[in-house]
Amino acid sequence: MASVIISGTVTAPLLVCEEGLSFWGGVDATTGVIVDAHHPQHGQSLAGRIVMMPTSRGSCSGSGVLLDLALAGLAPAAFIFREAEDVLTLGALVADRLFGRKIAVLRLTGNDYAALARATMASMTPTTLSAGALTWDLTPVSATDVSLTVDDRAVLSGRDGVAARTAMEIVCAMAAAQGAERLTDVSRVHIDGCIYAAPAFLTFARKMADMGGRVRVPTTMNAISVDHANWRRQGVDERFGGPASGLADAYVEMGARPSFTCAPYLLADKPAKGEDIAWAESNAVIYANSVLGARTVKHPDFLDLCIALTGRAPRSGVYIEQNRAAGVVIAVDLPARIDDAFWPMLGWLAGQAAPDRIPLIRGLDASAPSEDDLKALCGAFGTTSAAPMLHIAGVTPEADLPVAANAATVRISAEDFAKLWDRFNAAPAKVDLVALGSPHFSHAECKAFAALMSGCNVHADVAAIVTLGRATLDAIRSDGTAAILETAGVKIVPDLCWCSISEPVFPPAARVLMTNSGKYAHYAPGLSKRAVRFGSLAQCATAAITGMAASAPPHWLTPTPRPVIST
Repeated sequence: MASVIISGTVTAPLLVCEEGLSFWGGVDATTGVIVDAHHPQHGQSLAGRIVMMPTSRGSCSGSGVLLDLALAGLAPAAFIFREAEDVLTLGALVADRLFGRKIAVLRLTGNDYAALARATMASMTPTTLSAGALTWDLTPVSATDVSLTVDDRAVLSGRDGVAARTAMEIVCAMAAAQGAERLTDVSRVHIDGCIYAAPAFLTFARKMADMGGRVRVPTTMNAISVDHANWRRQGVDERFGGPASGLADAYVEMGARPSFTCAPYLLADKPAKGEDIAWAESNAVIYANSVLGARTVKHPDFLDLCIALTGRAPRSGVYIEQNRAAGVVIAVDLPARIDDAFWPMLGWLAGQAAPDRIPLIRGLDASAPSEDDLKALCGAFGTTSAAPMLHIAGVTPEADLPVAANAATVRISAEDFAKLWDRFNAAPAKVDLVALGSPHFSHAECKAFAALMSGCNVHADVAAIVTLGRATLDAIRSDGTAAILETAGVKIVPDLCWCSISEPVFPPAARVLMTNSGKYAHYAPGLSKRAVRFGSLAQCATAAITGMAASAPPHWLTPTPRPVIST
């Protein structure tokens, strides 16, 4: 089957991506080159090519990176996906509808996708796709197939202004692309598009604000790209700090709350099980669905604002209960006496094992993960999987949902953890920077790190930085935790996150960083252009104090010697 979501007339070489790709952190927005060091097509240029991939993965900010590439003339000419895909589709839709930059988007399934992937060139028109002797007729998707309420139609007619009308048009177009029959009310929105990943993010937000955009439901904001109150004192270049803070201001102007955290589930007002919400930011979406049992699709940047301006989202994907069932079972060989490094590693490995479907993870019933363990797992899972949630038998609230009849079982073994440890620790042992808070550190994590650093000092040649949300900063200032960290030489930075940090807040002289985040261990090589070490929170504290990463893997990864039996 071949369907066209955004039509176009294109003849171009094919670039077949063997795996999904996150444009945020995985593609250089100034060149269109794949910079994800772990991706099979690392170093390839996307510009002007017909890009094939099963689906996208990772951060919801990819839609904004794609828009920036489109405005700079560096975007792919077209995308062809095999599975459902929202992030890049939305970026292409905004580029077309708001800025007149065409990026065609098609979907081919099964054998048709495999057949095209063997070609080197392809051509498409609004009605056909061809490559050599292969030809497909294209079936367009249409927003007229989406059932709308009287109020939806009033918004489309312009009752609530130009921005709301534009937002509803985009919501309806995405609903059609997702195959949604109708829209659903949402109780809250979390905006991811406030990160200044590229100029297009400000271009879009400023355009919607200038058209009179105003949110209709309570709306929180993700981490931004600067410490909003302090960036000038920190020496951030005005050419970056001005637009970055201006982007945040545009969303606040439209009524969003300046929460500035990538972990909105750490805020006091958490969504409840079964509550329809609309969150962007991949780790937050996965945590909300998996751990809280709330319901949200992984909404791409720009669609988050459109939903906030209308209070309506396409009723598709995991908004529908039967779509929340697991499509693959992951059996984990649980090592004895695990520490906190286990959870982000498991998330990364589970994402690789389930790159395009919801997994049910078995074997962890006796593990008793904390909220922070699950936060780390969900953050890392989103770097390697496009799935919006996961289940853990005996742990998460919907793990007893029926598993798909055709679900395969995949095993994650001790050997898999050992290989990933080596992959995450290929850098030299001398550490210049300890980077903590991706996703944002919680109050409990701050207290745990303060206990590890109490009575010690950060090494003179090392920077140790914790990023967190404003609410968490208020809490640790109130109970004295911040004072312990700062006395030890740890720097605390609110508002921004490691996936949005830039120099000079990111120490320019640092060449090797260490983190306890599987998410940042994955993205840091491409984002920061630095080498990376990974370890537990205790190992990060040791690196901060000594300037050296652990030379050996954790005890739970070290095989127990077999007893010698004398004869």
